[in-house]
Amino acid sequence: MTAEHYFSAEPTTPAQRGEIEFTAAGRSYRMAVASGVFSAGRLDPGTAVLLRKGDLPTTAATGVFLDLGCGYGPIAAVLASEAPEATVWAVDVNSRARELAAENTAGLGNVRVAGPDEVPSEVVFDEIWSNPPTHVGKAELHALMERWLPRLATGGVAWLVINRHLGGDSLHAWLTGLGWQVDRVASQKGFRVLRVSRKTG
Repeated sequence: MTAEHYFSAEPTTPAQRGEIEFTAAGRSYRMAVASGVFSAGRLDPGTAVLLRKGDLPTTAATGVFLDLGCGYGPIAAVLASEAPEATVWAVDVNSRARELAAENTAGLGNVRVAGPDEVPSEVVFDEIWSNPPTHVGKAELHALMERWLPRLATGGVAWLVINRHLGGDSLHAWLTGLGWQVDRVASQKGFRVLRVSRKTG
C-alpha cells in the first residue's frame, strides 16, 4: 500500500481485508482493517502513543468529541468506550475508512461516522483527538488544523500526535504563532503529543 492512498476520498486499490488487535486503557479491541486505509497492518505507533499519553476521558465525561482523520476507528472506539455518555464524531475523507469505522464501532451507540462536509456547522467539540495525515504536506495539514481547531468549544482541548521527523516541532511553533496555547505533554518513540487549547487571560 502506498502512503497516498489513505487520504484519497475513494481508494482505487482492492480492499484486502484483515483484522488487528490492540489494548488501550485496559480494554482489548479487535478491528476490521483493509488496504487503502491508514495503518491497515497494525495500530499506528503514533496512535498508540496518543492513546497512552493523552488524557482519555473518564466514564463520567459528557459532551461532543471528534476523532479527526479517524481511519478505521481506533481512537473513536476508545473514546466512545471510555465515555459512553459522550457523542463521538469519527470523521475521515476516505470512504473506505468510514465504512470500516462504522463497522468497528457498530456496537457502540455513541459514535457518528461522517465525511468532513457532513458534520453540521453548528457542532462544536469539547475534545478533538487526531493523528493527522502529515504525508499530505504542510499546506494541507495547516488547512486541516485551521478548519477544525476553531470548532473547539469554550474550554475545549485538542490532543494531537505528530512524528517529530515529519514536522512535529514546526507544527507546535506554527500553532503557537496563530495564538493557540500548545503544550508538549509527551515525547515518545519519535512522536510528540500536543495539547492545544485557547489562551486564557
